[in-house]
Amino acid sequence: MSSNPELMPLPAAVLEIARTLEQARFETWCVGGALRDWRLAPAQPLQHDVDLATAARPEQVQRLFRRTVAVGAKYGTVGVLDAGGTMHEVTTFRKDVLTDGRHAVVEYGVAIEEDLHRRDFTINAMAYHPLTHRWLDPEGGRADLEQGVIRAVGEPERRFAEDYLRILRMVRFAARFGFRIDPATFAAARGAAPGLARLSAERVRDEWFKGLVTARSLRHFISLWHDVGAAAVWLPELLPADQLPDGSGSRLDPVVATAAYCARPGEVLRRLKASGAEIARGEAMERGPKEPMGTDPVAVRRWLAAVAGAADDLLALAASSGAAPAWQSIVLAIRQRGDATSRAQLAVTGDDLLAAGVAPGPRLGELLGRLLDAVLEDPSLNSKARLLQLAETWR
Repeated sequence: MSSNPELMPLPAAVLEIARTLEQARFETWCVGGALRDWRLAPAQPLQHDVDLATAARPEQVQRLFRRTVAVGAKYGTVGVLDAGGTMHEVTTFRKDVLTDGRHAVVEYGVAIEEDLHRRDFTINAMAYHPLTHRWLDPEGGRADLEQGVIRAVGEPERRFAEDYLRILRMVRFAARFGFRIDPATFAAARGAAPGLARLSAERVRDEWFKGLVTARSLRHFISLWHDVGAAAVWLPELLPADQLPDGSGSRLDPVVATAAYCARPGEVLRRLKASGAEIARGEAMERGPKEPMGTDPVAVRRWLAAVAGAADDLLALAASSGAAPAWQSIVLAIRQRGDATSRAQLAVTGDDLLAAGVAPGPRLGELLGRLLDAVLEDPSLNSKARLLQLAETWR
């Protein structure tokens, strides 16, 4: 990396796209979260894709590049595929001319400064020219980065009315970077919070999940959801922040975190339109039991049998308070030995019992259940011969 603090390292593919657009006389700048994050940690590799903003309209971008994807052409965004198949977003300079808080009608043909002025927060409203290495910072984003402030661009009430999701983004950025929120920006967000009800569940879920994964302190993140009014609209089950562990440095799976910090996680995940698998995981953690009745191997095996596939999630949930549960080592030992904790792990199958003369029907299932129960008590019984012998004595 160059010793010049103003020279941002960029992927070769991004430079090539910018060069192609500039050679076609379309002004092009790098924009977005990659600039913000590099300014915060210039010694670190880029963590975000570098987005481009250009004077070229979507159809002109599509004509200039052989492989493109219309990822958001309605809003001016075209994905340009590089030689390796990686997609880079190229968006026409634009400004919102009409919005309902969820969707915007945009106008093209504006200058880069106008494009930056329509962005959400000052720290996201910088631009870098990839060929001349010039920086644009009309909204004072660099100073706010240095001072650790989340501040809306221009009039905060207007910014949030344009897209209510910006309220949740504000919370996520503040928790991710440990920044304070400008008082006027926070007051406007709190006043606009009822508009969050107009957002789609999918957009809210994505922000909730991203926040859980990136927050420096989950307690701070959850406190902000409560304080700004977002929890009242979307997550009334969210527990008070002062009842929760700090979570500093933890990186819980967002489904496990939802179960850790919300009552009735299955209901929450269903409302947020999570996937069927994620909802099932939330419901399984809710059913529990959350921990074994004791720390002896028999109790832990019985717990593993009861919770089945939810065991790992429940282990993570138990550890979310900061310390691994005492029975975690017992779980590991049981798994290392290969102790059976499900019917599928028994040394006999239903077919084996049928071949041994057990009649088909409910009795077959009852026998398999009794055999598993015996093996949970004494894993040494889990051999085909011994289990068939046991089954014979119970017929």
